Amino acid sequence: QVQLVESGGGLVQAGGSLRLSCAASGRTFSAYTMGWFRQAPGKEREFVAAIGWTTYYADSVKGRFTISRDNAKNTVYLQMNSLEPEDTAVYYCAADRELYSDNYRVRVPSEYDYWGQGTQVTVSS
Repeated sequence: QVQLVESGGGLVQAGGSLRLSCAASGRTFSAYTMGWFRQAPGKEREFVAAIGWTTYYADSVKGRFTISRDNAKNTVYLQMNSLEPEDTAVYYCAADRELYSDNYRVRVPSEYDYWGQGTQVTVSS
C-alpha cells in the first residue's frame, strides 16, 4: 500500500506562485507514474500534470505549471506560477504503479492506483 501526502496549498493572489509537494511511502517510487489532478466545487476532477518517462500538462496550465520529481526523496512537486482565480481547487496527487509514457492514459483518473487526501489552493482576484 502506498500513502500519498500533499502539502503546500494555501491562499495566494492572482499572479502569485505556490509549490505543491506530494510525499509517497514505499520503496518503488521511481517506478510510478505520478499525476496531479484538481477538483473545483461543483466540477469533475480534472487532469493537471503528470510525470512518467516524460511530462504531460493540461492545456490550461501549460507554460505556467511545472511538474518534477525527486526519487531520492520519494516526492513529486507541482510548481505553479502566474496563478489565476480559475486555478482555485483542491489539488490531488496520484500514483500509478506502472511507469509509462501515454498521453491519453495519464489524463484518466481511474488509471491511478493511489490518491492523496488533497490540498486546497485558493487564488484571489
